[in-house]
Amino acid sequence: MFPGVKIRIFTIVLVVLTIPLLMNAQNGDGKYARLNNLHLYYEIHGSGEPLVLLHGGGSTINSTFGRILPELAKKHLVIAVELQAHGRTKDIDRPLSFEQDADDIAALLTHLKIDKANVMGFSNGGTTTLQIAIRHPQLVRKIILASALFQRPGMQPGFFEGMKQASFDQMPQPLKDAFLEVNPDKQQLTQMFNRDVKRMNTFRDIPDSSIRSIKAPALVLNGNNEVVLAAHAFI
Repeated sequence: MFPGVKIRIFTIVLVVLTIPLLMNAQNGDGKYARLNNLHLYYEIHGSGEPLVLLHGGGSTINSTFGRILPELAKKHLVIAVELQAHGRTKDIDRPLSFEQDADDIAALLTHLKIDKANVMGFSNGGTTTLQIAIRHPQLVRKIILASALFQRPGMQPGFFEGMKQASFDQMPQPLKDAFLEVNPDKQQLTQMFNRDVKRMNTFRDIPDSSIRSIKAPALVLNGNNEVVLAAHAFI
């Protein structure tokens, strides 16, 4: 258990991630693509201008975007992805990083013959979205960042101290259930949790120069009372 504020902050992160579980997404066209030695799961919904959706840490397509995906698919070709070690995309023997996730999405867009796409990411997915815009700017039309982290001081005080003590039993049951609904392997669920925690504990700031290099228009979404400080989000 975390002492004092640390456990409250960690709990807020995970509870925020559980909110979208209240409604399921419509069934999409689920497929796998072999990219960068990864068997990447993705779904195609709707038609129109391409929009990539990137879920948060510890999550799946449905647990992050279940409520809004059907609405987005009314006017967009939605490409919703489950990133390495999450949901139906199994983990492989390589580091779990935002940079690698970005490269996987770039490879997926090339695989799908999509020249440019809008990219929306929530939480960890927002950090991956930033890396896509930095590393693969030619593929990005616009970005939408919801509760995205790019530097450690941008989190509520005590967050990273709490993450150092994070344990699997503190993961909210709705997120566990959402994972097991699409992937019943409990060992993979535990491994995903541990890998996500390690990634956060070893997170290094994205340099200001890299953030300034982003040319794509950005919509930034952030709450007044959440783990990513509003002042950080809108710098």
